[in-house]
Amino acid sequence: MISAKAQPKQLLPCGLNSSDMSGLTPCTLASRCCWKSALPIFRQGGLLTHGIALSGASGTGKSCAASQLLAGARRRLATSSLPEATLISLRVPSPATLKFMGQMILRALGYSLSSERQAWYIWDLVRHQLKLRQVLFLHLDEAQDLSSRGTKVELNAVASMLKTLMTDPHWPVGILLSGTEELERILNHDPQLARRMSAIHFAPLSAAAHARDTAGLVESYATRAGLTVAPDAQGIDMAERLIHAAAFQFGLVIEIIIAALEVALLAGSAVLWANHFALAFEERSSCSDAFNPFIVGDYHRIDARKVFTREDN
Repeated sequence: MISAKAQPKQLLPCGLNSSDMSGLTPCTLASRCCWKSALPIFRQGGLLTHGIALSGASGTGKSCAASQLLAGARRRLATSSLPEATLISLRVPSPATLKFMGQMILRALGYSLSSERQAWYIWDLVRHQLKLRQVLFLHLDEAQDLSSRGTKVELNAVASMLKTLMTDPHWPVGILLSGTEELERILNHDPQLARRMSAIHFAPLSAAAHARDTAGLVESYATRAGLTVAPDAQGIDMAERLIHAAAFQFGLVIEIIIAALEVALLAGSAVLWANHFALAFEERSSCSDAFNPFIVGDYHRIDARKVFTREDN
């Protein structure tokens, strides 16, 4: 967990149930959980130096939530007292160095270095360009790769860089970090950095806790697609199979639902059947029926993260 005074918020449950979910996209659901944390950053013209850290396993919907969050922030800024202000979003390369990361930020700001420079000079330029371009918020996706080696020296450098951006006396910048749970190690390394971040953890789904809401999601998405849900695609058992097929990740649950709807629509069906989920899973994993959670009875033995699984493997 993040070493902050408040416990990290969980993606699910977010105080939402299946009736709240009706008509909402998965990204909107996730970003709704983030907005409460984002609001302080945009008070007083966006010059409060706070940040948000989104952590969770691959497939939980972190990047989608961050994208939706930034889109909403851009709309708000357009009608704020700082309409010329902007936000930038970058994906951290792997492996990454602070020097290369600084160069990437400069390129995203439209600034090209004419010659080789040292890291300290590059980051001075970054801070100057962030102010010049009125950048209020910097989003770094896959932020766990900022410290791929995890050494103390590297962690110190990353924490120092992030704090410097957020505490710059001339132009403090809000930071949005999204990444896998290794990101938490970077924040836990420096209590001062953790104190400035609102931590949101995208926890895995639980069949026991989330099956009913997942069944509600299937119904809601089918309704939006103009389809009815067949009896064999309803209920808790089907929802539990869906959660397992998605490796317990919220974002993947949505992807499989949408894929099943596409299978049904392309087949010209007015009804969403369980077989459409089975075909959707087969298309995404290229598995045989014996390794399809929507077909076999003992689906709990299946590792849904694997692809190309067959009896002869």
